[in-house]
Amino acid sequence: MGLASYDIVVVGAGVVGAAIARDLAGTNHSVAVVDSRDDVGEGTSKANTAILHTGYDATPGTLEARLVARGYHLLKEYCAQAAIGVRYTGAVLVAWDEEQAGSLPGLQAKAAANGYHQTSLISAEEVYAQLPSLGPGVTGGLVVPDEAVIDAWTVPLAFATEAVQRGATFLREHRVTGVEVGPERTTVRTDRGDLSARWVVNAAGLGGDVIDAMFGYDRLRVHPRKGELLVYDKLAAGLVDRIVLAAPSKVGKGVLISPTIFGNVMLGPTADDMEDKTDTSTTEPGFEFLLEKGRRIMPALLDEEVTASYAGLRAANNQSDYLIDVDAEQRYVIAGAIRSTGLTSAPAVAEYVRELLADTDLDVTLRGDLPLPPVMPPLGEHQQRPHADDALIRHDGAYGEVVCFCERVTRGEIRDAMTSTVPPGSLQGLRRRTRAMNGRCQAFFCGAAVKKLYESYEEQGHE
Repeated sequence: MGLASYDIVVVGAGVVGAAIARDLAGTNHSVAVVDSRDDVGEGTSKANTAILHTGYDATPGTLEARLVARGYHLLKEYCAQAAIGVRYTGAVLVAWDEEQAGSLPGLQAKAAANGYHQTSLISAEEVYAQLPSLGPGVTGGLVVPDEAVIDAWTVPLAFATEAVQRGATFLREHRVTGVEVGPERTTVRTDRGDLSARWVVNAAGLGGDVIDAMFGYDRLRVHPRKGELLVYDKLAAGLVDRIVLAAPSKVGKGVLISPTIFGNVMLGPTADDMEDKTDTSTTEPGFEFLLEKGRRIMPALLDEEVTASYAGLRAANNQSDYLIDVDAEQRYVIAGAIRSTGLTSAPAVAEYVRELLADTDLDVTLRGDLPLPPVMPPLGEHQQRPHADDALIRHDGAYGEVVCFCERVTRGEIRDAMTSTVPPGSLQGLRRRTRAMNGRCQAFFCGAAVKKLYESYEEQGHE
């Protein structure tokens, strides 16, 4: 039996890899996406701060600045088409001392250099008028009106779903162990069998340096930077209706307080450089740091209940800019050194990769018969959820059977997730697709019922 053969193999099913796969699956080439994990977005993509960035603070003239600015508009349009939750809350950078206040005009100038001219400097009194729950000591602020909070879980899932609908193959739990570059094709070795590819695209995130080394490069060093966050109960939502960031200073950007698309309030992240690329544990020192910062920024928030805590790993690296490059001789593309801005820039990164590939032997012209983007389940707190849709419930009673009461998730939504184009590979994947078990009780009441439904559909899928 011959090797599974594809024109293009994309390594990595995070938001960047899924976006690239979606674009390339729109050509006449066969595409496979391989990932070592059991689901889409299981790496850095699942635990970021979920902000749609204007790119106001990127370094002017960099590829990152260009692609974040472009990605903002592409993703904004895509979310409208795919019904992905976005709330354009705006952001306020808050200065707490004279040094921070002095940095704000320069940050406004940087935004203008990046083509974003909508920022405005405001006084301390104006900051408090917008954010009366802030702690004492504010010295000024900078408003960035077009920043937004977004459903960061659904974005990579939508890209992957559309990639599969366009003809791509999604291979989960396929860890790449090596490559052999031949004169016309490359053998991609995985722990689940080998693949044959004309071209390989490296969008492996935290593993990007490992894949790059397989092609003989010694240019990229990636290490995990852990960010711990606290998620406060929905009852805290009245305290903050926009993203609150500390103005930059010599000690860095600091933590933020932000509403989430799901109606909670988030505090974080920390920023601790690590060595273990799998360590997403939360820590007592991390919580103490966040509580100390939160007490300074918004003391009233600490009186609210914490619903959840989590940690994500960002792909910190030795590059000063995105590393997106084509090696035509080896038929290899790297999309690496893409930090947390990758959520916003992903569709622009995919567009840029396709532009680079247009100068190779690959015909990357998009087909004319492409389907519309998939319409994704409404997970945003501001969207109409199935439990509140009378017409939908009359049509299908499963949407009236609530399984998770904290988040009001219905049996119909769980069924839809389990039978979707890219079904979850685990209970955690089901959580991200439906919000089930993400509420105040953290699955104490609904966990058994959700698990039973998950397992029943899993059994049906394997029959």
